[in-house]
Amino acid sequence: MTTPDTLELSHARRLAYHRLRATGDGNATRFGDQTAAQGLAPEPGPEGGAAAGGAVAGRAVAGRPVAGRAVAGGAVAAVPDARPGIVFLGGFRSDMTGTKATYLHRRAAATGRAFLRFDYTGHGASSGAFEDGTIGQWADDAAEAVARLTEGPQILVGSSMGGWIACLLARRMPERIAALVGIAAAPDFTEDSMWAGFDAATRARLMDQGRIALPSAYGEDLIVTRALIEDGRQQLVLRAPLSMPFPVRLLHGTADVDVPVERGLALLAHIGCPDARLTLVKNADHRFSEPRELALIWRTVEDLTAQLALHP
Repeated sequence: MTTPDTLELSHARRLAYHRLRATGDGNATRFGDQTAAQGLAPEPGPEGGAAAGGAVAGRAVAGRPVAGRAVAGGAVAAVPDARPGIVFLGGFRSDMTGTKATYLHRRAAATGRAFLRFDYTGHGASSGAFEDGTIGQWADDAAEAVARLTEGPQILVGSSMGGWIACLLARRMPERIAALVGIAAAPDFTEDSMWAGFDAATRARLMDQGRIALPSAYGEDLIVTRALIEDGRQQLVLRAPLSMPFPVRLLHGTADVDVPVERGLALLAHIGCPDARLTLVKNADHRFSEPRELALIWRTVEDLTAQLALHP
C-alpha cells in the first residue's frame, strides 16, 4: 500500500486520504495506472480479465457509454465528466483500507469516476488518538474533506457510523450532496446503543473516570469516553426533522446484530426525503462485505448515477 496523501486540518490535525480524479473514459490503462498509484491491484473480472467497466477505451462501461468521444485512431478524447463523485465515509474504528472502501476505489477507477476515501482523525493513517475523538470532530473531518478535496455534488456512501456522519453532512452542506447511500447506517448509536445499553454502575464509572474499556468482537477492547457520549448528544439526528432533498438508498443485512434492521427502518421513517428506499439483504451481517453485498453497493451507486443523469 502506498503512502496516502495528507490534508492539514484546523487545530493541527492531519487527515490521510486517497483520491481519484475523474477521467471520464474508464479505459483499462487508466484503471491500471490509478489503482497501482494507490497501492491496489486491478480486480479480476468474471473471466480473469479486467473488472467490468475497465476494458476498452470508448466502449460502454457497466452498460452505459463512457464520458468520452471517438477520435481518429480509435482513441477517446476526454470531455467533462458530469457524473457526481463518490465519497466513502467509514465506520467507528474502521479505516480506508477496509474491504468496502478499497472495493469502491477499484470500481471507481475502472469507470473513470472521481472518488475519495479517508481516515477520520484518530483512525488509520490520520493523526491523533482514537480515544480523543468524538462524532462532532469526525463530522468536521468529513465536511472539510468534502469541501476541500472534491468538486461539485457527491454521492456519499456511509457505512455504519459513516451513515450518521452522512446525515450530519446532509444538515451542514446539502448543496454538496447528490445522493446518499447508507450501509447498516447507525445514527445516534452513542446514545441509543451505547448509553442505553449501559447499566447504572457502568454509567457511573464512565462519568466518574471519563472512560471505560469494553470487550469487542472486532479486536482490541473498545474505549468509550465521556466526551464521546456527551458530544454525541449534540449530534443526534433522529430527534428533530432531518431534510434530505436528494435520493437516499439504505442497505441493511437481516443478520446484523450490531445495528439491527429496526435502526434502518427508523431512519427511513424519520428522514424528510421524497425518494428514499430501504433494501434488506437476507443473512448479511454488519460488515456487509461479501461479494454479493459489495456488488449491491456498487450497483446502487451506478443506479443513482443513471437516475441523476435523467433527473438532475
